[in-house]
Amino acid sequence: MKTFPATKSAFQLGACDWSLGQTLSPDAFDIAKKIGLQGVQVSYNTSKEPSGLSDPKTLEIIRQASKNTGIKISSLAIGELNRVPYKSDPRTEDWVLKSIDAAKELGAKVILLAFFSEGDLRNDIPGQKAVIEKLKKAAPYAEKSGITLGIESYLTAQEHINIMEQVGSKSVKVYYDFRNATDAGNDVFNELKLLGKDRICELHMKENGQRLGEGTLNWPEIAKAVKDIGYEGWMQLEWASPKDVDIVGCYQHNKEYLSKLFAY
Repeated sequence: MKTFPATKSAFQLGACDWSLGQTLSPDAFDIAKKIGLQGVQVSYNTSKEPSGLSDPKTLEIIRQASKNTGIKISSLAIGELNRVPYKSDPRTEDWVLKSIDAAKELGAKVILLAFFSEGDLRNDIPGQKAVIEKLKKAAPYAEKSGITLGIESYLTAQEHINIMEQVGSKSVKVYYDFRNATDAGNDVFNELKLLGKDRICELHMKENGQRLGEGTLNWPEIAKAVKDIGYEGWMQLEWASPKDVDIVGCYQHNKEYLSKLFAY
């Protein structure tokens, strides 16, 4: 199998466990190692395992998978918030607080909070206000633990900034996704300038249903814009693959493609 030598870079590349077909599974780390990635973004919980990483056994399984493979736990994500909205379901407040504990235990610094499907915040001022109030309660605990809560949604950069300013904590940032922003009708280049590096915690690199470089996003210009604002940190591959493709070979292509743009 082709190997990819590690080189120094301001960026680190991982993949979401759900995109590897291994949600909250130790097998995600084996696949990531075969691809040549540096990390895995791990789901905090699933519909079948709502306690997720708050279960000591599950947490230890993931910890050992990372240790055994040498692949980092780059961040956590609560994708279940798309089905069980943070804005309206009281169960989610406990999830977020417990995910902070799990992240601290696993050495992850970022937790993605998803706001799509049932949790969509667009044109939902009451929903946005509810999220702000909940984040005001969770943010101090995250800040004390050295954890960042990353908002990923279809909102504009300015709407995200409004939420962050009202929460008033350095522990709340934007989890930026170029494909989502474009699909929502936002100008990613203007948004990157507006947000700047300090308001972005991590990046998703995806081209729904296609390999990177084979869709409609202008990745060379995106790479330039990311470097121009001085962003450094994790980028996570997500849904950057055609249907029924070999995920290892496909993500090796994506890794090579990004290496040329970001000097991996």
